[in-house]
Amino acid sequence: MGNRSVAAPSAAVAGLALVTALTVTSTASPAGAAACPASTTCPTTVTFTVNAPDGLTITVPDGPVSTGSGAPGGQISGSLGPVTVSDQRAALTATWEATVSAASGGFTTGGGTPAETVPNTAVLYWSGPATATTGTGTFVPGQVDAAAAQSLDVSRTAFSKTSGSGNNSATWNPTIIVNVPAQAVAGTYTGTVNHSVA
Repeated sequence: MGNRSVAAPSAAVAGLALVTALTVTSTASPAGAAACPASTTCPTTVTFTVNAPDGLTITVPDGPVSTGSGAPGGQISGSLGPVTVSDQRAALTATWEATVSAASGGFTTGGGTPAETVPNTAVLYWSGPATATTGTGTFVPGQVDAAAAQSLDVSRTAFSKTSGSGNNSATWNPTIIVNVPAQAVAGTYTGTVNHSVA
């Protein structure tokens, strides 16, 4: 008498406490959700991606292209056909340079002997102004007119874009001028004009 004992909580009571704790925990906000007080701006960050699938390309005429005919000691002049640079890189700085040169060995006929060869120093190129452009920025012809024509014995700038951003394109129709050597023999002369862009 006078002694009092306190029994430990039963398993049922302990289980009820655990269930109550779990129920309270499950009502918390989902991970990553924004919770903002009333009458305030509640932000959500949004992202999207702009793709640039096609990159930087140059398109040239299919050959063979005939630029005309002429006599020894004279001059032959003709258009090569449209050349187009397409820049689909969607770049912040969308600049490029297209270059042109002739394949080594010059333009030859027959067996390609010295008498049957027109050297690349005698073959000139001028781009002329653009016939069409798209996009923003500054498009610059490599050779604005015939007076600025350059020989194809070394790489030359055919066209360039020096400023601007985003997708763009430029098309020009270059002219090939051949100063036919006085000792050239009769025949159809064949060579290769190479364009590239970077």
